[in-house]
Amino acid sequence: MKTQMSKQKVFISGDEAVALGVRLARPHVISAYPITPQTIVVERLSEMVEDGSLKARYIHVESEHSAMSAAMGASAVGARAFTATSSQGLLYMAEGMHYASGGRMPIVMMNANRSLALPWSIFGDHRDSLSMLDSGWIQVYVEDAQEALDMTIQAFRIAEDAAVLTPFMINLDGFILTHTYEIVDIPDQSKVDSFLPVFKTPNKMSLEKPKSMGFSTSPADNMEFKYQQHKAMLDAKDIIHSVDKEFGKTFGRSYGGMIDSYNCEDADYVLVTAGSVTGTARIAVDNLRSRGIKAGLVKLRYLRPFPDEEVRAAAGDVKAIGVLDKDISFGYEGTIFTNVNSALAHLSIRPVSINFIAGLGGRDISIKDIEGIYHDLEEAVTVGKDKSFAKVRYVNMGVEIDG
Repeated sequence: MKTQMSKQKVFISGDEAVALGVRLARPHVISAYPITPQTIVVERLSEMVEDGSLKARYIHVESEHSAMSAAMGASAVGARAFTATSSQGLLYMAEGMHYASGGRMPIVMMNANRSLALPWSIFGDHRDSLSMLDSGWIQVYVEDAQEALDMTIQAFRIAEDAAVLTPFMINLDGFILTHTYEIVDIPDQSKVDSFLPVFKTPNKMSLEKPKSMGFSTSPADNMEFKYQQHKAMLDAKDIIHSVDKEFGKTFGRSYGGMIDSYNCEDADYVLVTAGSVTGTARIAVDNLRSRGIKAGLVKLRYLRPFPDEEVRAAAGDVKAIGVLDKDISFGYEGTIFTNVNSALAHLSIRPVSINFIAGLGGRDISIKDIEGIYHDLEEAVTVGKDKSFAKVRYVNMGVEIDG
């Protein structure tokens, strides 16, 4: 199938939006292995390479581990590289992901968020990507197909910045976003070419300037390498903000950088979300506002680097903050809640904070569910901080659990 780019607006899925964003970014190498619900991305890219609309080397590998290995090999010789995965496939890449970040290889990868086995599920939550927070990759969570396309272009620009040189993972909620069709504006190729420079990196294999790309270190100097890696991730915050602002000036759309706030200026109760559930939460906020409840919303766009300063600023004078996690770190709490709470710990006056676990294995999260979360936050404040209430609550639990 030949993919047309002549129309400015097209009706496509989130997966297809990523594929079109990749084509606009002009990668040199695509390493592909299909896994539901990511498969459409690499299928569309194969069609683009086949029909000549994307001039790239397309490598159909035998596993996700090989997909990451091929992307690393391409990046190591100075090529712009892209790959995509999901769920168990992401975990199969884990070894290579640490290698890629330690080697400062700015690979861009799309991950279709999907629950992890067992039980087997093809439906989406955030347990796959959040289990890889410590792998050294930048992680962004997008809300809709337009943001998916735009962030694919931004991802290459951010990852390849000389101050960053860090791999980048774009996360799309499985099926809810990957397979939902929306009207998406397709940027002009010439504008993308101006926005995204040709990839150049000093960190590559070269016969003219040979260097070791797979070295070992002793305990005496290993920590310095890890510090440089960490500092590059922290430095990425400024790059993320500047790239998003420039993208807005060039294409007319921007996303707020690290976070996006909604009705937080005078809010008493704020909910923190990530990914596609944010749209549902906005409707709930509007409903509650019409009833006189001062509800606000913070969309966490980036989990790494973590927007700690932005979270604290958004907390302001709110009475209670809820964190909606489509994840649970078994035996404790949701991973996003842990990160948010750590940021709030630096406030002199902390709001009540409650973790809401929802959507595991793709379970629906309704407007009513989210309105109920705000009512729980209001109740917690009414009861008082000195009273006993659960720090972690489960939304729309369908079965009783012993223990």
